[in-house]
Amino acid sequence: MSGLAGKQGFLPNFCDIRLLFAWVLTAELLAIVLSLAALPQDFWQTLSLRSLFVQWVALMLALILCLGRRHINRLGHWGAGLVAWLIVLVLTLGVHLAAQYLLHGVWGLSPATLAPALAIAAIVSAVALRYLYELHRHQERELAEARARAQALQARIRPHFLFNSMNTIASLTHVDPDLAEEVVQDLSDLFRASLAHADRLSTLEEELALTRGYLRIEQQRLGSRLRITWDLDDLPLDVRVPPLLLQPLLENAVYHGIEPAVEGGDIVVAGRFRKGVVNISVSNTLAEKGDAGRREGHQMAQANVADRLSAFFGDGAGMRVGEVDGRYQVRLFFPASGAQE
Repeated sequence: MSGLAGKQGFLPNFCDIRLLFAWVLTAELLAIVLSLAALPQDFWQTLSLRSLFVQWVALMLALILCLGRRHINRLGHWGAGLVAWLIVLVLTLGVHLAAQYLLHGVWGLSPATLAPALAIAAIVSAVALRYLYELHRHQERELAEARARAQALQARIRPHFLFNSMNTIASLTHVDPDLAEEVVQDLSDLFRASLAHADRLSTLEEELALTRGYLRIEQQRLGSRLRITWDLDDLPLDVRVPPLLLQPLLENAVYHGIEPAVEGGDIVVAGRFRKGVVNISVSNTLAEKGDAGRREGHQMAQANVADRLSAFFGDGAGMRVGEVDGRYQVRLFFPASGAQE
């Protein structure tokens, strides 16, 4: 526990059903190990009593940490760890007193059984807390790497796109000044998003608006070679999402699928909201192998988006990539409930 120091506590969300299941399973394994170590004559009776004892301590601890996690974590790593450790000891003492009353009908301490119980609780809880702390540090390192990749992606707008956009604006200035102004506005919105801090959250509505602006710029350049279909059905537009979640996928679709094709191609952006999960897919036609300038590779931006989805939403989000009916498709899915705690 001496290594627990920091500004924010490391205790995870014990309200999460998956963590609670793992917690209960671990507690039962502890009860089994303790029963096997004692090798009593009546093994099953001993196991049932020790399981009851350990599970009561584990479940009450989970309840306390579920309700008070935010307040305890404000104490920092060391403070949160110490408080959680003391709570385990207090709960062990309380369950011991209750067991004495239920089994013997008296409220009293039995040093012969209390001392080993407290010693085991102290050691096991210290090891468990140390494990949770190391897991927290590992997750923070992964999140920091994801943020660094996000900043790299935000800073990476392909130079050819900028040059092409500026040429488009220059040509529109003499022909259609109003349209040139709209393209400038779309380009400035895109750069504003790319220069924003990676920790700034966006909304699905803002991401869709940014994507539409990007495609308007490309349509001015590619004309009828770029055909776009929007198929969005009742999406929760106020969902908080990482910034630049969709635009890199559309940029890949244009760069790898539409631009190299002699006849151009089409992009379909589809979205559905079912059972609390947002599903958005971006699919595009593929350039023929004989097309000049055919380009391979979509991985960099996709890996970045997938990492940020996982860091922000946890296991409830993900990405699926592949060819569907002769089209290249990227599908994102994430819960509308927002980020993991």
